[in-house]
Amino acid sequence: MIKGKINFNKKGYLRSFGLTFVFTFIVLFIMLISIFLAMVIIVLLACLGLYTPTPADDPDSRNGVWFITYFGTVSVLIGILASLIFSRIPLSPIREVIRASHELAKGNFAVRISLKGPKELKKLNESFNHMAEELGSIEMLRSDFINNFSHEFKTPIVSLRGYAKVLKKDNLPDQERNEYLDIIIQESERLAELATNVLQLTKIESQTIVTEKTMFNVTEQIRTAVVLLDSKWSGKNIHFQLESAEVMIVANEDMLSQVWINLLDNAIKFSPLDSKIKIDIDSKDRQVCISIHDNGPGIEMNQQKYIFDKFYQADASHSSPGNGLGLSIAHKIIVLHGGIIRVAKSDETGTRFEVTLPLD
Repeated sequence: MIKGKINFNKKGYLRSFGLTFVFTFIVLFIMLISIFLAMVIIVLLACLGLYTPTPADDPDSRNGVWFITYFGTVSVLIGILASLIFSRIPLSPIREVIRASHELAKGNFAVRISLKGPKELKKLNESFNHMAEELGSIEMLRSDFINNFSHEFKTPIVSLRGYAKVLKKDNLPDQERNEYLDIIIQESERLAELATNVLQLTKIESQTIVTEKTMFNVTEQIRTAVVLLDSKWSGKNIHFQLESAEVMIVANEDMLSQVWINLLDNAIKFSPLDSKIKIDIDSKDRQVCISIHDNGPGIEMNQQKYIFDKFYQADASHSSPGNGLGLSIAHKIIVLHGGIIRVAKSDETGTRFEVTLPLD
């Protein structure tokens, strides 16, 4: 037997039928108007001598059948006329929604509606305006995606072309020639990395389930990721602090490895010289929580909701290395594993990313 207490909010229950009451009131109002006007018309016709009720004792009266017929006919005609007039009132919000929907279909995402009345109309008003706002944000992100994608591909290609033209000169000193060749190699690697990330992101986005799950030591996997990035953090003299027991997890090992590399690479990129990156791994309630805390400049609050979008970079000048795909890939992988990734804290003291994953 299931025991419990059901909270019945009578006031809230009545409010949920606000729109029903409005339509009921309108129908009742039309009926009353129809009956009243029908009675007035019958009385006027009787006063003008155009209609004379047959006495009840007259055998041809049929007990007032004619009166009922006249009254009913007039009531129906008046009811139809009143319905045509008063039906415009409840349909007015629907017409406004239709008009705004046409504007959205034309690409005008700035359109908003302002419905007043029962609770249902207020909810419709909020939902429609929220939908229009989200569609506007998606359109803006789509435009940004195209611009950023074009920028990230065009920049290394232009550099490759420019330095290749310079290398055609016969009188170029060997030192400059080697310097330009190194730049060409770097730009080629950058272009190859970008293409790899785009392909990887496309592959992940097409997945709906995670395959090839195995049990492995996630603590050791993060240590390995730190070692793999040695060339990036050693040059900035960054120290790592890892506090954790050995935690075992069931997941796709290759995919999660990419998550830690992307998050650590991001933390290293924004960490100042001679700083520290702290990694905490805690497991409880069949979940593991991994947090990575750097001492970088932090992420503005209005930018935090976009950091997992493709090609989004908080640095609008693109002066920082990277292509804005690392965090997007990490987010897709964590969501596929049924986990959560978020910015737990970000201010002038640094940023802490937090990943929560089921252990099995």
